[in-house]
Amino acid sequence: MNKGTDRIYAWGFVSILFAMSLLFFALPVKSFSDVENRPLQKVPKLTWENLWSKKFTDDSESYVTDHFPFRTQWVGAKSLMEQMRLQQENNGIYRGKDGYLFEKFNKPDQTAILKYTDAVRAFANNHQGANLTFLLAPTSIGLYPERLPWLAEAYPQTDVNHLIGQELQSSLTFMDGFQFLRPAADSEKAIYYKTDHHWTTYGAYLAYAAYAKQMGWTPLSEDDFNIETVTDSFLGSYHTRSQFSGLTPDSIQTYMPKNGIPTEMYIADTNETFKSMYASSYLSKKDKYSYFLGGVHALMTLHTELPPEQVDQQKMLVIKDSYAHSFLPFLTQHVKDIHVIDIRYYNGSISDYMEKNGIKDVLLLFNTTTFITENNLLKLK
Repeated sequence: MNKGTDRIYAWGFVSILFAMSLLFFALPVKSFSDVENRPLQKVPKLTWENLWSKKFTDDSESYVTDHFPFRTQWVGAKSLMEQMRLQQENNGIYRGKDGYLFEKFNKPDQTAILKYTDAVRAFANNHQGANLTFLLAPTSIGLYPERLPWLAEAYPQTDVNHLIGQELQSSLTFMDGFQFLRPAADSEKAIYYKTDHHWTTYGAYLAYAAYAKQMGWTPLSEDDFNIETVTDSFLGSYHTRSQFSGLTPDSIQTYMPKNGIPTEMYIADTNETFKSMYASSYLSKKDKYSYFLGGVHALMTLHTELPPEQVDQQKMLVIKDSYAHSFLPFLTQHVKDIHVIDIRYYNGSISDYMEKNGIKDVLLLFNTTTFITENNLLKLK
């Protein structure tokens, strides 16, 4: 190889690095990934505390990863090469049996878990006059470990949920999702989407029925709903991250109460009121799961003019992640006013909000993966 060719390669490499660096700073910064349905890493804060704890370094690495130019396209190219090599994992997603995609679940940091359970326990201790329930839902890899590809391993979410339950059971009512989902695991009805990280509407219905019984309510049966498929072309967040090809899209269903009682949805973030809990416009987009409630909001309320004989509770607060989006419509058949806080985005005082609105009943609903990784849970303290 002559010197001229060496120079071309060297200058070409430098030019690519320069162009990518320029694009990194020039392209607009996004706060949320629509295709992955998750918040992106914010600009790291340079403080002595963050430097000492290595948080600044970790956040900086996450920031560069999340905002790398054309990230989605690079993931797609990597996935194609991995599939050509017959690899069954890409970008942290396994290609499992029966068309399921699974997110890797390694042994979690027990110190972090105890930090988050301590925050929940502190919240419960600060509201001893309130009725608090914590519902922890496993993700699909927790319920279906037998569907992982050959030689792939996952740390048992049953152990994680059990640990969290042990830490919280003396402070509030703890509901382990394995207890009401596992009996239906072999059902023909899908409990989880195959290409997305959420449970299906049927999975949400099972959670609702279990929660209603725990509250002393009579849950509606599936026969009380008109069950409708609103799309059969849903390729969710796991597909986006992995870019595996040849997958069968998921279907999304709604359970519409036959009694026809409407619910009014108020989004405090934008000061908008809607006559429906469903945003049909998202069915033509990548993030079809945002059909439920119109996506992620820091604070919202759901008001349903239930007849007096159908009201089991006047008001309650739900502190949640996005697993609650397909779950909340079921609660509107029992509760007139539901206040909903997404702790990842709400920065006000939850205690002050409860006092201001006279709320004495609270449901905390999270999936296992979110709970053990969500630093915003510390806001509960």
